[in-house]
Amino acid sequence: MNNLPFSFRRLALDQGSVELTEEYIRERAYQLYEERGRQDGHDMEDWLQAEAEIFGRKSIASMDKKEKESEYERASTAA
Repeated sequence: MNNLPFSFRRLALDQGSVELTEEYIRERAYQLYEERGRQDGHDMEDWLQAEAEIFGRKSIASMDKKEKESEYERASTAA
């Protein structure tokens, strides 16, 4: 992983490819996992939270149940 802080790497996102964008999401999702103390079972939440941060969407934590279900469905069909 890149040693630069996540926020600095985010600035170059618009210049990157799909693979680079996925790498940013993957790295941020892993950071969220580590911040939670490496508790398993939150991988989809971490991925969606990372996407929200990177693309400037509403965070998964602030969504209601219906919005979360819609995001989970969108993410599972995109994978």
